[in-house]
Amino acid sequence: MRSVLLALAATVALSLPARADDVTVAVTAIVEHPALDAVRDGVKDALAEAGYKEGENLKFLYESAQGNPATAAQIARQFAGEGPNVIVPISTPSAQAVVSSTHDIPVVFTAVSDPVGAQLVTDMEKPGANVTGISDMSPVAEHVALIKEIVPSAKSIGYLYNSGEANSVSLLAVLKTEAEKAGLTVVESAATKSAEVQGAARALVGRADVIYVPTDNTIISALEGAVAVAEEAKLPLFTADTDSVARGSLAALGFNYRDVGKQTGEVVVRILKGENPGDIPVRIAAGSDLVVNKAAAAKMGVTFPESVLKRANRVVE
Repeated sequence: MRSVLLALAATVALSLPARADDVTVAVTAIVEHPALDAVRDGVKDALAEAGYKEGENLKFLYESAQGNPATAAQIARQFAGEGPNVIVPISTPSAQAVVSSTHDIPVVFTAVSDPVGAQLVTDMEKPGANVTGISDMSPVAEHVALIKEIVPSAKSIGYLYNSGEANSVSLLAVLKTEAEKAGLTVVESAATKSAEVQGAARALVGRADVIYVPTDNTIISALEGAVAVAEEAKLPLFTADTDSVARGSLAALGFNYRDVGKQTGEVVVRILKGENPGDIPVRIAAGSDLVVNKAAAAKMGVTFPESVLKRANRVVE
């Protein structure tokens, strides 16, 4: 009797649909900071809205490289070996590591400013192979205009960045073009790791009229050090990342990164439902918010024009 029951149980098990624990999405980021964490959470939101829920029908893996490119490469190899349904690398360094590690597993990168320059794809419209994603190319011309509107006396912009991050190098070229159009010069100061950020910010004091921080993961992960220098020197500090405004930057015009994550997750869902990643065009994320920080403005000796306050989506007091 027992053998009959075991055979019956095996037959029933074989006839049941596979659990979506068979559906695995692996996410990795170069470092943990509010913007990248928001992207990760947005991906999970989009998956849940499409019916893929962790613990029910989804295995959601997440690893941070803690700012170390060698660790990013190790995580990429680990994920490639585990064979998830989709890998989602957040940021340019993580995306480069993942794309180098697999030519078979679908990859949906996100929070990458220049996917072509980073050699992730050769064509935004027809990425081909196993790769597609979402770009967060910053509206640099609008950033320059905002700087001029808030600090009209500015003649130079101090660019605080990691010279080893392809994303930031691409944005520097764009910034130089847009700054020249606006009659501004660009002064560079580089930090290749988070421990160098405060010193690189200090190197801009007396050389630049404002500091501008792009969507650079190294700088943003240690932003408080740069903010401390800006407050002490009364040097207005702008960021391209809106999540950084609550951490002390003066103002930012950019994406809501949870929304960027949701847009990324929607692409992941399309692939889980059978689309080929190489046939899905790489898109630039939609939407942008203006966020300003009144307390930071006071500490940096700036008064916001009423025109800016009226346009702001959010004002940090």
